[in-house]
Amino acid sequence: MQYRINKNALLDLLSIWDGYLKRQVHLIACGGTALTLMNIKESTKDIDFIVPEENEYKYLIKTLKDLGYKQNTVYGWQKDEGFIFDLYAGNKVYTTDLVESPLKEGNNILVKEFTHIYLGILNYYDLIISKIFRCTNVDIEDCILLLKKNKTTINKENLRNRYYKTASYDISTNKCLRNFEYFQEELGKAGL
Repeated sequence: MQYRINKNALLDLLSIWDGYLKRQVHLIACGGTALTLMNIKESTKDIDFIVPEENEYKYLIKTLKDLGYKQNTVYGWQKDEGFIFDLYAGNKVYTTDLVESPLKEGNNILVKEFTHIYLGILNYYDLIISKIFRCTNVDIEDCILLLKKNKTTINKENLRNRYYKTASYDISTNKCLRNFEYFQEELGKAGL
């Protein structure tokens, strides 16, 4: 059983899924999956996708069940290949509610269009925000990697404003704000 998946293996697996789908499904990569698809990380342990459209989410889940996938966590689906696919319905990454749909223009970056699967990556701002909300050491390291690779693309003031807006909708606003302060301290240590 494998415990990590690289970009090519993930694309191959999605190509198999695509062969079983009969209508379009939008998958927006988030977390380490997004960084793997951007070639920032070599591989990821679990595979995280937002499925923004509720009807597409339900259809995908039905198809995965037909293919033998079993639900093993609130969001996680797994089959014999060993990988867990965390699938988030709507405008949510785990417990983070995004301020806008990932399908809104500019809120995702196209990776590949299969016959039925649209594969995108969550925009840099929401990707960083969702990782800071969790705030594990790996999440902070991932955010720093993403910022280093995209210094000219990511505006820190825009990130801060979007973060504060997103945090204002969360029931743990104060915790989210402390996470952002910690993130800023770590950016300073990294020379960013």
